[in-house]
Amino acid sequence: MDQKNDDFTLFLIGCGPGDPELLTIKAYNALKNAEVILYDNLCSEEILEIAPKSCKMIYVGKRPYDHCTSQDNINDLIVTYARTYKTVIRLKGGDPFIFGRGFEELMFAEANGIKAKYIPGISSMQGAGLAGIPLTHRGISESLWLITGTKKDGSLSKDLKCAMQSTATVVIYMGMKKMVEIANIYLEADLGSTPAAIIQHVSLPHQKHVVCEVKDLQKSALKEGLSNPAIIIIGDVVKAREICYLYNDKKLAG
Repeated sequence: MDQKNDDFTLFLIGCGPGDPELLTIKAYNALKNAEVILYDNLCSEEILEIAPKSCKMIYVGKRPYDHCTSQDNINDLIVTYARTYKTVIRLKGGDPFIFGRGFEELMFAEANGIKAKYIPGISSMQGAGLAGIPLTHRGISESLWLITGTKKDGSLSKDLKCAMQSTATVVIYMGMKKMVEIANIYLEADLGSTPAAIIQHVSLPHQKHVVCEVKDLQKSALKEGLSNPAIIIIGDVVKAREICYLYNDKKLAG
């Protein structure tokens, strides 16, 4: 059943990690009624094809460490189209409210008198399970830290040093250019052997990942040809399957 869009002119939608089957039904129905879509580089062609053929497609992608559409320009486009068309969609990869600047865009729209609605998406970190890595597991990790590898000033978040002091799973977004720095921080704390994984193009047919020790992040990425877009996962959950099998074997032996 199609969703009625009468109450909103802007939908801020997370399209997940790429696989169109991971879209929410609410997002799918909104896309079917779209008149304009402002989309990022992580939005797949299969997802864009859900929209009507008459829909205007405006690319406003931001590739890490590359030329990109400025946030001011994106904000201006949101206002321009939302004042002209009934159903405008701002489409972002993953979830717009997890390191996606989505809330900034929603507030900008509201400040300009535009009704806006947020529709969540599956974040790339949740796709870790598709590579056999649970983000938490009883007896291994009881909490989760999400950390940006690239703050507004381009630096790595200092929260990493806090997270390392716990048994929490650490997920680093936009950290591929900071792998050496990340590894050195762990090495300085004598934690260089901590299990780590890099997952690229999560949920897509060409998904790739590598498991290594955190001290070997860059070497492993280069060997396997991994680059952006990718997430870094650090913690014992990376080896959860091995740990659980070992525990069960010991239990049976005892």
